[in-house]
Amino acid sequence: MTELEFERRKIPESHLNMTPLIDMVFLLLIFFVLSSHFVSNRGFNIKLPESKHAPHQKQDKNIVFIKQDGEIFLNDAKVQLNNLTENLKASISRSGSRVVVIKADEKVDLGLAVKVMDAAKQAEAQNLVIATQVADGKN
Repeated sequence: MTELEFERRKIPESHLNMTPLIDMVFLLLIFFVLSSHFVSNRGFNIKLPESKHAPHQKQDKNIVFIKQDGEIFLNDAKVQLNNLTENLKASISRSGSRVVVIKADEKVDLGLAVKVMDAAKQAEAQNLVIATQVADGKN
């Protein structure tokens, strides 16, 4: 017998290409990192008033926060009430959205909330949205 007859048959090696799997893992990681930024809530301690039917609103670019102690924030920047109209005009022109969302603590003085709404109308906002949260029905 010759040497060729005893040679073992070579079994083809199976090779799993990991490159597409690694690409998908990185794409998913990038997606979740980028989308988690848009889901995060702002860091203001505000308890919104409750409503039985609070429709879900998309996140707008012109959000006025009114804290319980009367501090006013436009998006993330603290503003004074007398400068709110000018700052809102600038924010509206930058964002292109004429919707102003007011997120006020439920214990805010109604007079202050009305002054903020008046400043938004003077800044030529077309729509005012007062943010609420859905009542849980435990009353």
